[in-house]
Amino acid sequence: MDALKRQAAARALEEVESGMRLGLGTGSTAKHFVDLLGEKVRAGLKVVGVPTSEATRAQAEACGVPLTTLDEIDRLDITIDGADEINPALDLIKGGGGALLREKIVASASARMIVIADDSKWVPRLGRFPLPIEVIPFGLAATQREIGEAFAKAGLKAGVAGPMSLRKSADGHVFV
Repeated sequence: MDALKRQAAARALEEVESGMRLGLGTGSTAKHFVDLLGEKVRAGLKVVGVPTSEATRAQAEACGVPLTTLDEIDRLDITIDGADEINPALDLIKGGGGALLREKIVASASARMIVIADDSKWVPRLGRFPLPIEVIPFGLAATQREIGEAFAKAGLKAGVAGPMSLRKSADGHVFV
């Protein structure tokens, strides 16, 4: 499976040109992209990246990829990121690993997005795992009520596969 992920990442790298500003995704397939991008940068490719997670930031720095932030630049040429699930209509779910908000902000600042994935991400119907919705601590209870009301208006129970819940980290605290 790793070879397929690397192949998908290598194909996406073909779309990168010197001088581009890139959104750098998070996850197992995006990790291959950053590794391959680092090789190209060391060989002379001039790009700058905006990472979608702290893990990607650390990896890109280790690979020698120059980084910036969306506070320093306003637009990106391409974001290259993976997906958690993709259905036959090419609808997809991103952010199951916990970088949802940053991934969405970086993607929305991009003129183009390339999704890289191996065939393990293809599903006949989205929903192998609970749909991630990232929220901030401020107003959490109010946000949960609004989400519950939106489900009710759509004729759904709060979470078709079960109740709405907060993801917890290994130490038992709410996942941030």
